[in-house]
Amino acid sequence: MRIFTASLATETNTFSPVPTDMNAFKAAFYAGPGEHPDTPTLCSSVVPILRRRGRAEGFTVIEGTSCWAEPAGLIQRGTYETLRDQILGELTAALPVDAVVLGLHGAMVAQGYDDPEGDFLARIRDLVGADVLIAVEFDPHSHLTAKRVANLDLMAAFLEFPHTDFEERGEHVVDLALRTLKGEIRPVVSTFDCRMITIYPTSREPMRSFVDRLKAMEGKDGILSISVIHGFMAGDVPEMGTRIVVVTDGDKAKGDALAKSLGHELYGLRKRTAMPMLDTEAGLDEARAIQTARPEKPVVIADVWDNPGGGVAGDATFILRRMIERGFENVAVATIWDPIAVSFCHAAGEGAELALRFGGKSGPQGGEPLDLRVTVQRVFDAGWQSFRNSRVTLGSTAVVRPVGTTIDIVLITSRTQTYEPDIFSNQGVDFAKKDFLLVKSTNHFHAGFQPVSSEIVYIAAPTSYPTDPATTPYRKARSDLWPRIADPLGLDTTAR
Repeated sequence: MRIFTASLATETNTFSPVPTDMNAFKAAFYAGPGEHPDTPTLCSSVVPILRRRGRAEGFTVIEGTSCWAEPAGLIQRGTYETLRDQILGELTAALPVDAVVLGLHGAMVAQGYDDPEGDFLARIRDLVGADVLIAVEFDPHSHLTAKRVANLDLMAAFLEFPHTDFEERGEHVVDLALRTLKGEIRPVVSTFDCRMITIYPTSREPMRSFVDRLKAMEGKDGILSISVIHGFMAGDVPEMGTRIVVVTDGDKAKGDALAKSLGHELYGLRKRTAMPMLDTEAGLDEARAIQTARPEKPVVIADVWDNPGGGVAGDATFILRRMIERGFENVAVATIWDPIAVSFCHAAGEGAELALRFGGKSGPQGGEPLDLRVTVQRVFDAGWQSFRNSRVTLGSTAVVRPVGTTIDIVLITSRTQTYEPDIFSNQGVDFAKKDFLLVKSTNHFHAGFQPVSSEIVYIAAPTSYPTDPATTPYRKARSDLWPRIADPLGLDTTAR
């Protein structure tokens, strides 16, 4: 048995001012054939999993290139085509194979390509023919197009948001692929278009119970896998939106019926799934009140929409500026993306005091730069943080403290959202002794920070992320989605 595996992934915010080129992939994660570390990345877990399974079970695994760029704006056309053709060439050299198992994100958009993953899968199908198994693990914040479904045999997405289960779901996809190759199952994919777009955090109800029920259904009564494709509201493409995916063991009718039933149920929850968010002033009022009442642990303040994981720059200053103006103290901030400011801090050295302009440089949506006199607390040539079993680079980093304050700000050169508290401790900041932790992430931080905080406050401050699909000026996305229209499925379930 011969299996080819590779990964080509990023998430494209078509509204972001930050373009994506080959350097973005090389800076975040790039592993040539056979060079993937044994630890997984968010979208490449199938590669090390297959390597391990192949060694243990005696089948051949041919590894192609695996690469990931931090979410940002449109991928340069030449970059996408180069990476695509490189992996296709590796697959061609590996033929014949019994299966192709891929790690994809699912929300890529490139110059001239609204559906790069669909293009990639169609070309793979043309290469290997109709009888070779194609299996894919997707991120749920993706666009499930008809072209993709037509060219794959089985798929699953992460179920958790935050995506704490990306490795577990990689194991799930690999296991289904191997069972298929052994003739134990015959996967058939069914989908249902929920005609909506919103946020579905599984760290709170009602999504917690909904996803738990999906997990309980898998592996029973011929149901092999169930996934929720959340969609990605910052991707202006024709097939944006939420979908249910059911994979059955040879029973398309059953899969279609279950996908529709679950889709209707999720549609009925659509107004209740997103976490409550406050504006900046109300959010800071709430955070201060919580810290006064429960000072034992820090309050986490999430800058929800200035999230590099959603493709924005991560250099917005609105919340931090107001915290400084309002006299907040004993604060740690992770992070502000500003390579120029980091280079100045490295040049000045630890302990130096300098006038520093930082943040607010990618565009006007994130606010004006901060001009402060700061002390350079620490500098690192290769900062990093954890995300489950993976290691996320921050590039060279600096920690600065505005003179006369107890506010520690982590500045980074490699854009990334905040995942785990070690983004502070790895950079020499004792987060546990702080009163407030300001993080740039929508929800992926939750699993790591919830245990170490008294409470989490979500603040919706301005950024270049399109935060309201009802009013976002999409050019390509469908108009027949909730909340753009009130009841696109005509089920009148909004009172649930």
